[in-house]
Amino acid sequence: MQKIFNFFPLTVYKSTLSLSVNEKNEMIEEVRLMEKKSKNLDYKSSSKAWTGDTQGFEYLHNNPKFKNLFIQINNCILEYLENLSVNHKKLDLYFQRSWATISKKTEHIDNHSHDQSHLSIAFYLRKQKDDSKIMFFDTSKHNEFIPQLFDSRSLAKENIFKKRDILNSSKVVFDTKEDDLLIFPSKTIHGTEQGKSNSERISISADIVFLAKDSTMLEHLVPPVENWKKFSN
Repeated sequence: MQKIFNFFPLTVYKSTLSLSVNEKNEMIEEVRLMEKKSKNLDYKSSSKAWTGDTQGFEYLHNNPKFKNLFIQINNCILEYLENLSVNHKKLDLYFQRSWATISKKTEHIDNHSHDQSHLSIAFYLRKQKDDSKIMFFDTSKHNEFIPQLFDSRSLAKENIFKKRDILNSSKVVFDTKEDDLLIFPSKTIHGTEQGKSNSERISISADIVFLAKDSTMLEHLVPPVENWKKFSN
């Protein structure tokens, strides 16, 4: 009798947060105000979403209007670590950066990763059912036993696969709704669907880094920042 074993999964955490309508409206208006005060509009093209980290607004975790949101994100990060059986009591966790994104009409977010951090989150502050969805990409493609098998347009056109699923795909289109929070490794390549019409889709992104509380006898993990020495350059 045959058996199939699937190894090395990517784990994406999803939870629905509880925020009052007043809290959400206050944050939405704050994000819209940031967009109006953009400091680097030449960086944004007409087809790309507005991203606060490129416009001078990358520390939402220090903004009092987002306090309750980040308390809830904090708790969910700990739950994510518990699911991976990570002893977070031995780690110091930091919000490194956090910013808003606004997608209007057919604007999208290019495929990218957050290489300067360890975990990343996406929270959907404002989202309609038909707004563009987030996509996750697999760069390992362990099951791709023929080069370009998963991504070839010509092979797809000729229906080389009877059906497509997580066993024979290099990307997943993941559906979310307003108030959903996603947590995933920062190195994961992700983006949003192109060609979809958005009704002012607003999401909050944040990057988290982990440092060892005590790096004694540890070869890996980032050591405590209080033991670092800054260059006098």
